[in-house]
Amino acid sequence: MVTPGRAIVARAGVALYRVLAVRRDPDGHQLVAVDGGLSDNPRPAMYGARYTAALVGRVSRDSTRPTTVVGRHDEASDVIVRDAGLPGDLRPGDLLAVPGSGAYHLPLASNYNLVPRPPLVAVHEGQSKLLVRRETIDDILLRDLDPISARD
Repeated sequence: MVTPGRAIVARAGVALYRVLAVRRDPDGHQLVAVDGGLSDNPRPAMYGARYTAALVGRVSRDSTRPTTVVGRHDEASDVIVRDAGLPGDLRPGDLLAVPGSGAYHLPLASNYNLVPRPPLVAVHEGQSKLLVRRETIDDILLRDLDPISARD
């Protein structure tokens, strides 16, 4: 059975994450924390959806290592990619691309832990266009009521 929306749109989307921290274990495995996670893609935590990742924006000559990419939410289930083959010289500031995110990333995004939702950018023939702007903390707080006036 095929889900038409996913079959058409999933491959059209790529989520980009910025590397925040890297931990290398003595066994060769590395753990990479990025600036997204449960708030923009809950699928791996909810029902085990699997993704892959690739380094973008620079060429690495280092060999690949098994890498777990985790989100920023300090939750055991905030794992975006398990055992991806990523270069062993990843560092904070690098960009990782997670393909196959066109169908569900934006529709399932939330403000989990009060993290603003990411922007949506279209790219065609080398030109980019902002379709949905990045959410701000002010956007999130706009819904809050003054506790004094809320009693009225």
